[in-house]
Amino acid sequence: MTSVFTKIIEGEIPGRFVYRDDEVAAFLTIQPVAYGHTLVVPIKEVDKWTDLDPQLWARCNEVAQKVGRAIIDVFGSERAGYLIAGFEVPHAHIHVFPANDMSGYSLSNVMSPEDTDPAKMDEAAEKLSAALAK
Repeated sequence: MTSVFTKIIEGEIPGRFVYRDDEVAAFLTIQPVAYGHTLVVPIKEVDKWTDLDPQLWARCNEVAQKVGRAIIDVFGSERAGYLIAGFEVPHAHIHVFPANDMSGYSLSNVMSPEDTDPAKMDEAAEKLSAALAK
């Protein structure tokens, strides 16, 4: 069965993309710990990050680092958080988010899609896309 991330990548369901190349996509999560919370996902659907080809895993991390730098720039956060959880969707992904403390490292602190402001989500995606395009 196709994962929800593959459906987003293939355009079957909407996503707020901030980056995409032939191997890796990055888009905002619909359940962020903070505005700008981005998922870095290999295009190839592989459930566990430990099963990814090492070169593809390295590429995912390279993109995650770029996203992290853009997050710090755009949101003025002290750091960019990085987290691998992977139980909610069977498609390897890295969470990258603005972090000024440890609260973002608990995914029990996420906003529901109903609690997010669509205009703020769109603005976050636009600003991150612009920063990553530099």
